[in-house]
Amino acid sequence: MQQKKFKLQCIRAAVVTMLIAAACAQAQAQTSVTIYGRVDAGVDYQTNVALKDAKGNLTGQTGSKLGASGNQWGTSMIGFKGTEDLGGGLSAFFLLESGFDATNGSTNGSALFNRRSYVGLNGSAGSIKFGKNLFIVNDIWNLDPTGQQFMSTQNLVNGRNWPGANNVIEYQTPTWGGFNATVQTSLGEQAGSTKNGRKDGISLLYTTGGLELRAIYDVIRDANGRYTDVYTASKDLIVGGTFTVDQLKMFAGYENVSAPDTAAATAPDKINHYWIGANYAVTPALTLIGAAYHAKLNHDAGSASLFVVGGTYNFSKRTFLYLDVGTVRNKGNANFGTEFDNPLPGHAQNGGYAGISHSF
Repeated sequence: MQQKKFKLQCIRAAVVTMLIAAACAQAQAQTSVTIYGRVDAGVDYQTNVALKDAKGNLTGQTGSKLGASGNQWGTSMIGFKGTEDLGGGLSAFFLLESGFDATNGSTNGSALFNRRSYVGLNGSAGSIKFGKNLFIVNDIWNLDPTGQQFMSTQNLVNGRNWPGANNVIEYQTPTWGGFNATVQTSLGEQAGSTKNGRKDGISLLYTTGGLELRAIYDVIRDANGRYTDVYTASKDLIVGGTFTVDQLKMFAGYENVSAPDTAAATAPDKINHYWIGANYAVTPALTLIGAAYHAKLNHDAGSASLFVVGGTYNFSKRTFLYLDVGTVRNKGNANFGTEFDNPLPGHAQNGGYAGISHSF
């Protein structure tokens, strides 16, 4: 009798073990987690950098600067992303991502995940996510001839189209007939007002054949719910498109930035920004890049043009070399730069960088 009970217990244990193993195998098949990232580093050079004294005041002198560079062709980053099949066409997903400077190992900000950290659901009705994300205006990358490079659409608006966003709620529609839309809000989380510190935006996309058309509208409010600075608290409208024919991809775009609550009469409260450019794949490995940007500011703040030429050479799908040179021509009181360090107002600046980008 004892022997039969022992055999029965062994059989039950074996069955339970097989069921657990089957459940684990099924869960593993339905769930995936990926570690990914990119490391970007090289060297850069700038002329006519405005020099400052020990107190940070301009001396009226300029000089050239040679240095190690990181993040010139996209941000170095490490991230974790995953999905889970919930059945019935519904899935859950998450993403955690942190940017860093490969030249010194420092992170791009104090947060553990300083670029993106969100969780969401995806189904036949679209996707919704909650957390931290790049602000919706970053979709401008798709309209930029230089992609995610430092010399790009961000130069002549001082990075207005590259911000991040906390406390995000974001919804993306499915694609219907080549059209889809994304709406995003970044809650200000201030008592007594739903506007203070809030960001909102919408991005519309239409694709057919080699044509891609995109429109983006977003607003960034200051701590008082106002639009007081064209670069940090303003309204932004972007329209543009790309067209691909064989190895040639052409780009064109327009951006209007406005800050109607700007207090200083001499500070600009409007920017009109235009650009055109092209990418040409000479071979499957070598792509040439050319772009021209122009921005006009009101209130005698000046104007500027940026011209960039360069290219990338792919060693593989994950590793490539890049080389780009550019020049900024400032007029009036404008002092935009090719990279981090600006020239004196009204002065030109030349710059360039070269490096390696490796993704994993």
